[in-house]
Amino acid sequence: MNEHKKHGSSFSSKMGFILAAAGSAVGLGNLWRFPYLAAKYGGGSFLLIYVILAVTFGFALMITEIALGRKTGKSALYAFSTLHEKCGFIGILASIVPIIILPYYCVIGGWVIKFAWAFLTGSGNAAAADDYFSNFIARTGEPVMWLVFFILATSVVILLGVNKGIENISKVLMPLLVVLSVIIAVFVVTRPGAGAGIVYYLKPDLSKISANAFLAALGQLFYSMSLAMGIMITYGSYMKKNEDIESSVRNIEIFDTGIAFLAGLMIVPAVFVFSGGDQASLKAGPTLMFITLPKVFDSMAGGHLIGTVFFVLVLFAALTSSISLMETVVSIFVDKTKKSRKFITVCVTVYTVLMAIPSSLGFGIWSGFSIHGMSILDFFDFISNSVLMPIVAFLTCVFVGFIVKPEAITDEVESSTQKFKSKKLYIVLIKYVAPILVLLILFSSVLNALGIITL
Repeated sequence: MNEHKKHGSSFSSKMGFILAAAGSAVGLGNLWRFPYLAAKYGGGSFLLIYVILAVTFGFALMITEIALGRKTGKSALYAFSTLHEKCGFIGILASIVPIIILPYYCVIGGWVIKFAWAFLTGSGNAAAADDYFSNFIARTGEPVMWLVFFILATSVVILLGVNKGIENISKVLMPLLVVLSVIIAVFVVTRPGAGAGIVYYLKPDLSKISANAFLAALGQLFYSMSLAMGIMITYGSYMKKNEDIESSVRNIEIFDTGIAFLAGLMIVPAVFVFSGGDQASLKAGPTLMFITLPKVFDSMAGGHLIGTVFFVLVLFAALTSSISLMETVVSIFVDKTKKSRKFITVCVTVYTVLMAIPSSLGFGIWSGFSIHGMSILDFFDFISNSVLMPIVAFLTCVFVGFIVKPEAITDEVESSTQKFKSKKLYIVLIKYVAPILVLLILFSSVLNALGIITL
């Protein structure tokens, strides 16, 4: 009997599964890193590389993880050892990733609530001040208060369960996210002077196609699609046996890439107009989200309203990702301890709060403390994203390609559909192409984090 049947947990429909998995994939990375990279690496050229990688490399890794989850009915912790008892260590490594990421992701989620609240309450112009963000994160109590709100909101959804909680909230938030993205994108591209930014974002610049552009697109795709952190294995374990895995993965990719594309259409022309065409003003990460964009919205006619809508959208994206992270951690400990789901959720919530506080205080009263020159939050991000995730993905490729063989996955895919259309491509990708690309991600992301190269 499958583990998820014991827990009484499964997605009630294919669409519910797709929206939940897409919600996991659509997160802050789509909104604060994709537009920056697309602008930096020639707009249309970067988009082309990204889409090609999504339908090949991303497809192979995602279908592997979802099929692993559904085949075994287990969380990441036991999925690997169920198929080969000597490979349980891969599951342990995969389980450590969301346990590290969840607390610091919730710190950033708290920042998003703060800015959404500022715009909702009419303080958008104050949020546009140069030192608003730096002053906010340097405080002790307020950032912790917001991160606790964010964690509790996430926890409530997990307590409601897979079907009533994750699936139902995803069915509401994901369509809203798409609608809000389209509204903001339409508003931005119709602003005076936005045309140059649109051309810059969409027109391929073949001179920008380079090894760095390829590595940047590869890394962005990998981190954006919630790969190698146990999430897709967990969600796969909740997927019904008669649902088509291949078409579901294609739909998840369309959602994820579509939102990333719309994010670029929202952000690149807006920053372009605001900065008078200065490409250097388009930063990545928190600088874009919490410093540049509030200034952009403040400078626009109607910008306060659109800023409010934007930060609500960002909050939805952050929430759907934190929900998938917490669900993965909860499923790991339910599998491990056999305790009730509610008890484990409460324990994970307490853990998340306690572990999130140091990451928050690392910008405030503990700002003098650093690990290899990194803040506490940046260090956790480096260990999980730059080191562990590529290692887990590489081991997964080797596991499927050479230990249990690709048939373990292709048979599971074909168990619910007449034909696995991309079967031959999948086998080549998982055995030979994906492992090499994952090693490239590992080396480039470590070198990037250490400041040796810049992506």
